[in-house]
Amino acid sequence: MTIYQNLIAGEWIGSDATKNINPSDTNEVVGLYADGSAEDTKNAIAAAKAAFPAWSRSGIWERHVILKKAGDEIMARKDELGALLAREEGKTLPEAIGETIRASQIFEFFAGEVLRLAGETIPSARPNIGVEITRDPLGVIGIITPWNFPIAIPAWKIAPALCYGNTIVFKPAELVPACSWAIVDILHRAGLPKGVLNLVMGKGSVVGQAMLDSPDVAGITFTGSTGTGKRVAAASLEHNRKFQLEMGGKNPMVVLDDADLNVAVEAAANSGFFSTGQRCTASSRLIVTEGIHDKFVAALTAKLETLVVDNAMKSGTHIGPVVDEKQLKTDTDYIEIGKKEGAKLAFGGELLKRDTPGFYLQPTLFTEATNQMRISREEIFGPVVSVIRVKDYEEALATANDTPFGLSSGIATTSLKHATHFKRNAEAGMVMVNLPTAGVDFHVPFGGRKGSSYGPREQGKYAAEFYTSVKTSYTLA
Repeated sequence: MTIYQNLIAGEWIGSDATKNINPSDTNEVVGLYADGSAEDTKNAIAAAKAAFPAWSRSGIWERHVILKKAGDEIMARKDELGALLAREEGKTLPEAIGETIRASQIFEFFAGEVLRLAGETIPSARPNIGVEITRDPLGVIGIITPWNFPIAIPAWKIAPALCYGNTIVFKPAELVPACSWAIVDILHRAGLPKGVLNLVMGKGSVVGQAMLDSPDVAGITFTGSTGTGKRVAAASLEHNRKFQLEMGGKNPMVVLDDADLNVAVEAAANSGFFSTGQRCTASSRLIVTEGIHDKFVAALTAKLETLVVDNAMKSGTHIGPVVDEKQLKTDTDYIEIGKKEGAKLAFGGELLKRDTPGFYLQPTLFTEATNQMRISREEIFGPVVSVIRVKDYEEALATANDTPFGLSSGIATTSLKHATHFKRNAEAGMVMVNLPTAGVDFHVPFGGRKGSSYGPREQGKYAAEFYTSVKTSYTLA
């Protein structure tokens, strides 16, 4: 079987390889992907550093053409790349194709954004002096991405980094190297100069640590667990390095008595269970007022009974497998914790067998949960959702905000008053009204508050805040 190699200084470099296993069919090896070393990482950083002076001063049209070519190829290959994503991560094929389309849209956006780079020219407070305010690229950017969005998250970090003139060392999650390799291959063939984009696949403890230890990495953008995010922050402070963290969430969806029941159920089911609940924006806390509580639970349970859990590639599948055995154990451990804490298991929680061996888990719904239970406070990152009964809107809002996280928050209501108040007072970076908490357009800022995020927002024009440094220049007329 072919080994998909790392890209360092424009060359595909061989090394030891690890198997990429299909979680829908553990008998299938998706491919063999390089397992990079600390030395590989150091070489990649050196290559990125050497390429930075020329790339940072490259013409905007050159960057535009490369980003546009990448976006066009990803879109043209959306079915092929979507199938690859579904096979390596377990997301259903329609979801995987949708994520691939989003990656294309991100590259298209930044292909346009590079042509809109601008600064300001303003008069000084002193006569006969001009002031220019511009943005310079940071330098070498370390990119570390998670396994749950294996093509979209790499796209929304790589595209702006290149757009603004930075060079890159990219480490994808060990579980999902295939989509990342495909993106790098597409950009390499689109004409990126040698060393501008370097791919080093491998273990976080090896590749990621080498990136953190290097004084030549000017910025690190990380999406992953809260614990690893703290280590990224601590290591970056030592080098006075700019860093951007997107970490966990324990996102609430409030359902008020006046909500449209069908709208509320659809939003909750999508938020909590689609993509197997493996989204940092998933609603794992459903905070429901007394008047609608029983009807909502009954309707949501009925909805869950209709959802098909099966092979991600199979037509008609609504929910694919959990990504791997380790995550499956985490999910089932939390189900047992919920039972012991006194929550009522209202639906699901069983391991499932299908035609192909995989990590299949029934969507799991707990009721009679409290906001102090571990299942309501800790991120599970699986299809496990708790319903918390509250008296009224005021208690619902207080409960929604009572969390160490602050990524996304939602409300189902027909009251303009409550919707407006919730948008203003929800302690989250993103707020949804009568919509799933998961799902943000490619051109708007993404990020949270409290323990969910640190640093400038990702995506859209706000990405410039991380990938550039502001410079103020004076000229005597």
